[in-house]
Amino acid sequence: MLLGTSLAAAAAGRAGAQALQPGAAAAGPGLYQIAREKGLTFGAAVQAGLLASDASYAAAYEREAGLLVPEFEGKWATLQPREGEFDFAQLDAIVQWGLARGRATRGHALVWHESFPQWAVAAVAEGAPRARAVMAAHIARVLSTTRLRIRDWDVVNEAVADPPGSDTPQPEGELRNTPLLRALGPSYIETAFRMAREQDATLRLVLNDYGLEEDTPWAEEKRRRLLVLVRGLVQRKVPLDAVGIQAHLQIVRPFSRPVFRDFVRALRAEGLAVLVTELDIREGNGIPEDYVARDRLVAERAAAFTEAALEGGVRTFLTWGLVDRYSWLVSEPGVARQDGKLHRGLPLDWEFSRKEMWRAMAQAFAAA
Repeated sequence: MLLGTSLAAAAAGRAGAQALQPGAAAAGPGLYQIAREKGLTFGAAVQAGLLASDASYAAAYEREAGLLVPEFEGKWATLQPREGEFDFAQLDAIVQWGLARGRATRGHALVWHESFPQWAVAAVAEGAPRARAVMAAHIARVLSTTRLRIRDWDVVNEAVADPPGSDTPQPEGELRNTPLLRALGPSYIETAFRMAREQDATLRLVLNDYGLEEDTPWAEEKRRRLLVLVRGLVQRKVPLDAVGIQAHLQIVRPFSRPVFRDFVRALRAEGLAVLVTELDIREGNGIPEDYVARDRLVAERAAAFTEAALEGGVRTFLTWGLVDRYSWLVSEPGVARQDGKLHRGLPLDWEFSRKEMWRAMAQAFAAA
């Protein structure tokens, strides 16, 4: 038995070493397997339509991702486009694909102002009682439907306002001015978490936000705002289990490993888990022309960020997509590069091959 175990460990080590070699497009274990060996979880945001229509895309996720998160299939506008009319077909497709391969799905997101259909905007504007009823009905139906298959949800997404100096500053307050904030005030966040806990006593409930990672004055202010919010929720015994840090990174902005590590530790000191939920890396204009230099810069940032997160105590990492070909970094007008080049900010390139970012993350996981 001991001999067999030793041989298996040696074989796994050789496979891992092979996977870290440049040019190993799909040889050896995937990122989720390398992470799992160290008690970590790696996954990626996924699209149901592409899982069904692109065999290479599906194969990449089967190879690399141990945890799935729907890019849009779990958001309010998709699940309840009209009041009382729910459609879980696309979310179910992701969940079932994962279950068939032993992969879990986490939910994203119950409450988010960017995926709030117009009927809901109009409804919550009618006043606090109507706003509470609309939110309660949505949370109850979604969680009761997914209860046995999704055990981890982003309950509130992007609640903290962007401070002055950011790309989209909102100077009117520390919380984002959303329809639910206008209807219910700051208590809408607490209310959403309590409603979710009432539906499920063991579900992991997550507060998810962005702009918290880099070493800039406005990011420091956003970290402060989030800590104020989180500490208030904890003090009031709101059922918050974890904080999700989106990690949409930009190379042109400075990053400090100690600053980010200490921020993660501050969140964990409140008794919370911390997840990296949407990691990708924008290159920005002025980045070197050739792929080798660009990929090296992306990999360096990925390595520094992943190592800092691990030092802080993060155990779960998700990238926002897996393949450059299908990244929002190349399709979203406000995010895509303005110089005609395409971002290379995910672990797999346009042709589904592993690149330097993949190897940087694999090495960080293996060394954890």
